[in-house]
Amino acid sequence: MASRKGKIVLMGSGELTATMVEIHKKMLAGLPEHPNAVFLDTPAGFQMNVDEISSKAVGYFQKHVQQTLTVASYKSSESTTEFEAETAFHLLRNANFVLVGPGSPTYTVRQLEETPIPDIFDKMIQSGGCMVAASAAALTMGRYTLPVYEIYKVGQDLHWVAGFDILSSFGFNLVVVPHWNNAEGGTHDTRFCFMGEPRFQRLEALLPDDVKILGIDEHTACIIDLETGQMDIEGAGGVTLREMGREIKFGKGEQIPLEALVEGLGQREWKPKGIDADAQIEGPGDSKTNLREKVHAIDSSFREGMENHDPQEIISALLKLDSTIWQAQKELENEAYISEAREILRDAIVLLGAKTVPSSRSIEATMAPLIDRLLQLREQFRKEEKWSDADRIRDALQDADIFIEDTEDGFRWRIIDKNP
Repeated sequence: MASRKGKIVLMGSGELTATMVEIHKKMLAGLPEHPNAVFLDTPAGFQMNVDEISSKAVGYFQKHVQQTLTVASYKSSESTTEFEAETAFHLLRNANFVLVGPGSPTYTVRQLEETPIPDIFDKMIQSGGCMVAASAAALTMGRYTLPVYEIYKVGQDLHWVAGFDILSSFGFNLVVVPHWNNAEGGTHDTRFCFMGEPRFQRLEALLPDDVKILGIDEHTACIIDLETGQMDIEGAGGVTLREMGREIKFGKGEQIPLEALVEGLGQREWKPKGIDADAQIEGPGDSKTNLREKVHAIDSSFREGMENHDPQEIISALLKLDSTIWQAQKELENEAYISEAREILRDAIVLLGAKTVPSSRSIEATMAPLIDRLLQLREQFRKEEKWSDADRIRDALQDADIFIEDTEDGFRWRIIDKNP
């Protein structure tokens, strides 16, 4: 395999979360020249909030990575003017660190396949730069890319589309699959980038026999160092290499020779493919730091308080849940997990209202700290123009028979007495 200088970092998800801060810093520190970091917005170019995503990336790098990140904007081949396109190409040609992230992989391929950008990526890596491709962008780096939206959301027949195949320039005949251990489905299997085991097995059968699959867990980085000839696994999870019914798993902290991506490891046997569903559905991360586990533990405490008619335990649990959600937002935790936590908080409020006698003044006094805190949270959302979140808090309280009145002097509330 020809020796190369650069790095290719493939992230399963979480490129703008606390998990990846040190990894970004490490990649930037290893550059041979002064870092010139650029973010490409194409994968989310079709989304109404594409500029918000870019702004979030810039702010994340400025605050957490202490690195200026410039946006190269190429939202679509149709809407981008010639001047805007040339500006984006210029920024990318002069970058030695490029981050591309969430959105649609097939949209990305359609917009960029006739542009110089895939070739710019290739040359930057070969000249010693660092290419960070996360989530949707990671899917485009291999020989084929998975049409996630088309299959999972639209219901199209199972198929693959051509990827940029940048990895083949360095000797790797791979398909990259991020979100390998995704667990957002809860009651249904969304591993393997939302495909689930049965559907993904059929997709595997559609690939040529010589193509391997590189599956990357969420909040996990697979760092391919072309100069040292090794692959490092960092972050919360692991990486799985699959080929023709066999697989090898690489864990967090492992360093693997890059030949493994071509031939497997001589000292480690290939095993029949298959993942313990129960273990994977729990999601990645250490039990002490996993947001989902924290939230479910607090929810269990809340329900014990309800069962034991213990107002102090009930309110303590809900206030702790509220602070946990805010802390997760501050630490840039996975948005899907935060949304799930909010649902649990809303369900708890409704349950509390349903099992409370509205006419009881003692209950009203007990609930006052919780309701006031939730209404303060609603006011904060309104100030930040997060109208949807503010409305959800109001609706959850109203579902719990708590009437809210907004006045010039602030808000007032009372419990609706349905049993006069």
